[in-house]
Amino acid sequence: MPTRVITDVAYAEPVGRAHLLDLYLPDGGDDPDGPHDPDDLRPLVIWTGGSAWLAGNGKDSAGPIAAVFNPLGYVVAGVSIRSSTQAVFPAQLDDIRTAIAWLHGHAHDHGIDPGRIAVMGDSSGGWTTVMAALTDDHVRAAVAFYPPTDFRRMDEQMLPGASAAFNERMGLTDCHNDPLSPESRLIGCAVQSCPERADAASPLTYVGRREAPIMLLHGGSDALVPHGQSVLLYEALKANGSTATFYSVPGAGHDWRAVLDPSTQDGTTVRDTAHGRERVGHTPPTWAAIERFIRAALDGR
Repeated sequence: MPTRVITDVAYAEPVGRAHLLDLYLPDGGDDPDGPHDPDDLRPLVIWTGGSAWLAGNGKDSAGPIAAVFNPLGYVVAGVSIRSSTQAVFPAQLDDIRTAIAWLHGHAHDHGIDPGRIAVMGDSSGGWTTVMAALTDDHVRAAVAFYPPTDFRRMDEQMLPGASAAFNERMGLTDCHNDPLSPESRLIGCAVQSCPERADAASPLTYVGRREAPIMLLHGGSDALVPHGQSVLLYEALKANGSTATFYSVPGAGHDWRAVLDPSTQDGTTVRDTAHGRERVGHTPPTWAAIERFIRAALDGR
Protein backbone atom coordinates (compact mmCIF):
# COMPACT_ATOMS: atom_id res chain seq x y z
CA MET A 1 0.00 0.00 0.00
CA PRO A 2 1.58 3.35 -1.02
CA THR A 3 2.44 5.77 1.76
CA ARG A 4 2.60 9.53 1.73
CA VAL A 5 4.77 11.17 4.41
CA ILE A 6 4.25 14.68 5.72
CA THR A 7 7.28 15.70 7.75
CA ASP A 8 8.01 18.22 10.48
CA VAL A 9 4.46 19.26 11.31
CA ALA A 10 4.53 21.56 14.34
CA TYR A 11 2.01 20.60 17.00
CA ALA A 12 3.44 23.32 19.30
CA GLU A 13 6.16 25.94 18.99
CA PRO A 14 9.22 23.94 17.85
CA VAL A 15 12.09 23.50 20.30
CA GLY A 16 14.92 22.09 18.21
CA ARG A 17 13.52 18.81 16.82
CA ALA A 18 10.92 18.61 19.56
CA HIS A 19 7.29 19.64 19.13
CA LEU A 20 7.34 18.20 15.61
CA LEU A 21 5.59 15.18 14.17
CA ASP A 22 5.67 13.19 10.94
CA LEU A 23 2.51 11.72 9.42
CA TYR A 24 2.61 8.47 7.45
CA LEU A 25 -0.60 8.20 5.43
CA PRO A 26 -1.65 4.98 3.69
CA ASP A 27 -2.84 5.37 0.11
CA GLY A 28 -1.46 8.91 0.12
CA GLY A 29 -4.50 9.55 2.26
CA ASP A 30 -4.23 13.31 2.88
CA ASP A 31 -6.74 15.58 1.13
CA PRO A 32 -5.43 19.15 1.05
CA ASP A 33 -8.80 20.49 -0.07
CA GLY A 34 -10.86 19.58 2.98
CA PRO A 35 -12.01 17.02 5.54
CA HIS A 36 -12.45 13.37 4.70
CA ASP A 37 -15.64 11.37 4.44
CA PRO A 38 -16.36 10.05 7.98
CA ASP A 39 -16.88 6.58 6.51
CA ASP A 40 -13.25 6.55 5.25
CA LEU A 41 -11.51 7.56 8.49
CA ARG A 42 -8.63 5.36 9.64
CA PRO A 43 -7.28 4.43 13.07
CA LEU A 44 -4.12 6.18 14.24
CA VAL A 45 -0.97 4.76 15.84
CA ILE A 46 1.25 7.38 17.48
CA TRP A 47 4.90 6.33 17.87
CA THR A 48 7.51 8.03 20.02
CA GLY A 49 10.92 6.43 20.21
CA GLY A 50 13.17 6.20 23.23
CA SER A 51 16.38 8.10 23.88
CA ALA A 52 16.62 8.00 27.70
CA TRP A 53 14.87 11.42 27.43
CA LEU A 54 18.21 12.80 26.18
CA ALA A 55 17.16 13.65 22.60
CA GLY A 56 14.07 15.35 21.24
CA ASN A 57 13.88 13.05 18.21
CA GLY A 58 11.21 10.47 19.06
CA LYS A 59 9.57 10.81 15.65
CA ASP A 60 12.67 9.75 13.74
CA SER A 61 12.21 6.03 14.48
CA ALA A 62 8.60 5.84 13.27
CA GLY A 63 9.42 4.59 9.77
CA PRO A 64 9.59 0.86 10.62
CA ILE A 65 6.35 1.18 12.58
CA ALA A 66 4.63 2.79 9.61
CA ALA A 67 5.94 0.00 7.40
CA VAL A 68 3.99 -2.44 9.59
CA PHE A 69 0.80 -0.46 10.17
CA ASN A 70 0.23 1.56 6.97
CA PRO A 71 -0.46 -1.61 4.92
CA LEU A 72 -3.04 -2.58 7.56
CA GLY A 73 -4.92 0.67 7.05
CA TYR A 74 -3.54 2.74 9.94
CA VAL A 75 -2.25 6.28 9.84
CA VAL A 76 1.02 6.50 11.80
CA ALA A 77 2.31 9.64 13.50
CA GLY A 78 5.89 9.85 14.72
CA VAL A 79 6.04 12.36 17.57
CA SER A 80 9.03 14.15 19.11
CA ILE A 81 8.75 15.49 22.65
CA ARG A 82 11.25 17.63 24.53
CA SER A 83 14.36 16.05 26.00
CA SER A 84 15.42 16.43 29.62
CA THR A 85 18.10 18.87 28.41
CA GLN A 86 15.32 21.11 27.09
CA ALA A 87 12.88 20.84 29.99
CA VAL A 88 12.22 18.68 33.05
CA PHE A 89 9.10 16.69 33.90
CA PRO A 90 6.16 17.26 33.51
CA ALA A 91 7.09 18.91 30.20
CA GLN A 92 7.37 15.55 28.43
CA LEU A 93 3.89 14.46 29.55
CA ASP A 94 2.52 17.85 28.56
CA ASP A 95 4.12 17.43 25.13
CA ILE A 96 2.67 14.02 24.30
CA ARG A 97 -0.75 15.15 25.47
CA THR A 98 -0.45 18.31 23.36
CA ALA A 99 0.50 16.20 20.34
CA ILE A 100 -2.44 13.87 20.94
CA ALA A 101 -4.79 16.85 21.25
CA TRP A 102 -3.42 18.30 18.00
CA LEU A 103 -3.88 15.02 16.15
CA HIS A 104 -7.38 14.63 17.61
CA GLY A 105 -8.30 18.18 16.59
CA HIS A 106 -6.89 17.79 13.07
CA ALA A 107 -7.97 14.19 12.62
CA HIS A 108 -10.49 14.70 9.81
CA ASP A 109 -7.97 16.76 7.83
CA HIS A 110 -5.76 13.69 7.56
CA GLY A 111 -8.31 10.88 7.32
CA ILE A 112 -7.95 9.89 10.99
CA ASP A 113 -10.76 8.57 13.15
CA PRO A 114 -10.46 10.72 16.32
CA GLY A 115 -12.13 8.00 18.36
CA ARG A 116 -9.51 5.36 17.49
CA ILE A 117 -6.12 6.58 18.70
CA ALA A 118 -3.39 4.23 19.95
CA VAL A 119 0.04 5.15 21.36
CA MET A 120 3.23 3.09 21.12
CA GLY A 121 6.87 3.56 22.09
CA ASP A 122 10.00 1.96 23.49
CA SER A 123 12.09 2.67 26.61
CA SER A 124 11.59 6.35 27.50
CA GLY A 125 9.08 6.32 24.63
CA GLY A 126 7.41 3.39 26.37
CA TRP A 127 7.26 5.54 29.49
CA THR A 128 5.64 8.28 27.39
CA THR A 129 3.18 5.72 26.05
CA VAL A 130 1.97 4.45 29.41
CA MET A 131 1.86 7.94 30.89
CA ALA A 132 -0.41 8.99 28.02
CA ALA A 133 -2.58 5.89 28.43
CA LEU A 134 -2.94 6.54 32.16
CA THR A 135 -3.81 10.24 31.87
CA ASP A 136 -5.30 11.10 28.46
CA ASP A 137 -8.92 10.37 27.56
CA HIS A 138 -8.20 10.42 23.81
CA VAL A 139 -5.98 7.32 24.06
CA ARG A 140 -7.86 4.08 23.40
CA ALA A 141 -4.94 1.61 23.31
CA ALA A 142 -1.27 1.59 24.31
CA VAL A 143 1.69 -0.68 23.49
CA ALA A 144 4.85 -0.07 25.51
CA PHE A 145 8.19 -1.80 25.02
CA TYR A 146 10.26 -2.00 28.26
CA PRO A 147 9.06 1.20 29.96
CA PRO A 148 10.43 2.57 33.24
CA THR A 149 7.46 2.57 35.63
CA ASP A 150 8.76 3.13 39.19
CA PHE A 151 11.94 5.17 39.23
CA ARG A 152 12.82 4.55 42.88
CA ARG A 153 12.80 0.75 42.48
CA MET A 154 14.86 0.46 39.32
CA ASP A 155 18.24 -0.11 40.98
CA GLU A 156 16.99 -2.89 43.24
CA GLN A 157 15.67 -4.71 40.16
CA MET A 158 18.82 -4.57 38.01
CA LEU A 159 20.29 -7.83 36.75
CA PRO A 160 23.47 -9.06 38.50
CA GLY A 161 26.39 -7.02 37.24
CA ALA A 162 24.14 -4.72 35.21
CA SER A 163 24.52 -1.72 37.49
CA ALA A 164 28.29 -1.59 36.98
CA ALA A 165 27.86 -1.94 33.22
CA PHE A 166 25.16 0.75 33.25
CA ASN A 167 27.47 3.11 35.14
CA GLU A 168 30.29 2.51 32.69
CA ARG A 169 28.06 2.95 29.65
CA MET A 170 26.45 6.16 30.94
CA GLY A 171 29.49 7.65 32.73
CA LEU A 172 27.80 7.38 36.14
CA THR A 173 28.69 6.13 39.62
CA ASP A 174 25.30 5.46 41.25
CA CYS A 175 23.22 3.79 38.52
CA HIS A 176 19.67 5.18 38.17
CA ASN A 177 20.09 7.22 41.37
CA ASP A 178 23.05 9.12 39.98
CA PRO A 179 22.15 12.81 39.52
CA LEU A 180 23.09 12.42 35.85
CA SER A 181 21.10 9.24 35.21
CA PRO A 182 18.30 9.49 32.64
CA GLU A 183 15.58 9.36 35.29
CA SER A 184 17.31 11.88 37.56
CA ARG A 185 17.86 14.26 34.65
CA LEU A 186 14.19 13.96 33.76
CA ILE A 187 12.99 15.09 37.19
CA GLY A 188 15.88 17.45 37.96
CA CYS A 189 17.34 15.64 40.98
CA ALA A 190 18.61 12.22 42.07
CA VAL A 191 15.59 9.93 42.23
CA GLN A 192 16.13 8.76 45.82
CA SER A 193 16.76 12.27 47.13
CA CYS A 194 13.45 13.69 45.88
CA PRO A 195 10.88 10.90 46.18
CA GLU A 196 7.88 13.12 45.52
CA ARG A 197 9.26 14.20 42.14
CA ALA A 198 10.29 10.65 41.31
CA ASP A 199 6.85 9.29 42.13
CA ALA A 200 5.12 12.07 40.19
CA ALA A 201 7.06 10.98 37.10
CA SER A 202 6.49 7.23 37.65
CA PRO A 203 3.59 5.68 35.71
CA LEU A 204 2.78 3.36 38.61
CA THR A 205 1.49 6.40 40.51
CA TYR A 206 -1.28 6.95 37.97
CA VAL A 207 -2.84 3.49 37.84
CA GLY A 208 -6.53 3.70 38.64
CA ARG A 209 -7.11 7.27 37.50
CA ARG A 210 -8.01 6.15 33.98
CA GLU A 211 -6.37 3.92 31.46
CA ALA A 212 -6.78 2.49 28.03
CA PRO A 213 -5.97 -1.19 27.52
CA ILE A 214 -2.20 -1.48 27.84
CA MET A 215 0.17 -4.06 26.35
CA LEU A 216 3.64 -4.37 27.88
CA LEU A 217 6.56 -6.16 26.22
CA HIS A 218 9.83 -6.59 28.12
CA GLY A 219 12.96 -8.67 27.74
CA GLY A 220 14.18 -10.67 30.70
CA SER A 221 17.77 -9.86 29.71
CA ASP A 222 17.24 -6.09 29.66
CA ALA A 223 20.29 -4.53 31.34
CA LEU A 224 19.07 -0.92 31.12
CA VAL A 225 15.43 -0.88 32.22
CA PRO A 226 14.83 -3.87 34.53
CA HIS A 227 12.23 -6.43 33.46
CA GLY A 228 10.66 -5.98 36.90
CA GLN A 229 9.49 -2.50 35.92
CA SER A 230 6.89 -4.01 33.58
CA VAL A 231 6.03 -6.63 36.20
CA LEU A 232 5.21 -3.85 38.68
CA LEU A 233 2.95 -2.03 36.24
CA TYR A 234 1.20 -5.17 35.03
CA GLU A 235 0.50 -6.34 38.59
CA ALA A 236 -0.89 -2.92 39.49
CA LEU A 237 -3.12 -2.88 36.42
CA LYS A 238 -4.33 -6.39 37.21
CA ALA A 239 -5.11 -5.47 40.81
CA ASN A 240 -7.05 -2.46 39.56
CA GLY A 241 -9.18 -4.61 37.24
CA SER A 242 -7.71 -2.95 34.17
CA THR A 243 -7.28 -4.54 30.76
CA ALA A 244 -3.61 -5.42 30.31
CA THR A 245 -1.40 -7.86 28.42
CA PHE A 246 2.22 -8.57 29.36
CA TYR A 247 4.73 -10.40 27.18
CA SER A 248 7.83 -11.48 29.12
CA VAL A 249 10.59 -12.54 26.69
CA PRO A 250 13.49 -14.11 28.62
CA GLY A 251 16.17 -13.91 25.94
CA ALA A 252 15.57 -10.34 24.79
CA GLY A 253 17.49 -7.28 25.84
CA HIS A 254 16.74 -3.57 25.44
CA ASP A 255 15.64 -3.65 21.80
CA TRP A 256 12.12 -3.99 20.41
CA ARG A 257 13.44 -5.94 17.44
CA ALA A 258 14.93 -8.50 19.84
CA VAL A 259 11.64 -8.73 21.74
CA LEU A 260 9.94 -9.68 18.46
CA ASP A 261 12.76 -11.95 17.24
CA PRO A 262 11.87 -15.68 17.40
CA SER A 263 15.48 -16.49 18.36
CA THR A 264 14.98 -14.76 21.75
CA GLN A 265 11.50 -16.05 22.51
CA ASP A 266 12.04 -19.49 24.03
CA GLY A 267 10.24 -19.57 27.35
CA THR A 268 8.11 -16.51 26.62
CA THR A 269 5.16 -16.01 28.93
CA VAL A 270 2.10 -13.94 28.07
CA ARG A 271 -0.35 -12.87 30.76
CA ASP A 272 -3.55 -10.97 30.15
CA THR A 273 -6.56 -9.71 32.05
CA ALA A 274 -8.78 -8.99 29.07
CA HIS A 275 -11.71 -11.17 30.13
CA GLY A 276 -11.97 -10.33 33.81
CA ARG A 277 -9.63 -13.05 35.03
CA GLU A 278 -5.97 -13.58 34.32
CA ARG A 279 -4.97 -15.98 31.58
CA VAL A 280 -1.40 -17.23 31.25
CA GLY A 281 0.08 -18.67 28.06
CA HIS A 282 3.31 -19.11 26.19
CA THR A 283 2.63 -17.56 22.78
CA PRO A 284 5.45 -15.20 21.73
CA PRO A 285 4.69 -11.63 20.63
CA THR A 286 4.40 -10.75 16.95
CA TRP A 287 3.33 -7.66 15.07
CA ALA A 288 0.13 -9.52 14.18
CA ALA A 289 -0.64 -10.08 17.88
CA ILE A 290 0.11 -6.43 18.66
CA GLU A 291 -2.20 -5.27 15.87
CA ARG A 292 -4.99 -7.56 17.07
CA PHE A 293 -4.66 -6.10 20.56
CA ILE A 294 -4.82 -2.55 19.24
CA ARG A 295 -7.76 -3.24 16.95
CA ALA A 296 -9.73 -4.97 19.70
CA ALA A 297 -9.12 -2.05 22.05
CA LEU A 298 -10.02 0.57 19.45
CA ASP A 299 -13.17 -1.32 18.54
CA GLY A 300 -14.15 -1.74 22.20
CA ARG A 301 -14.00 -5.54 22.17
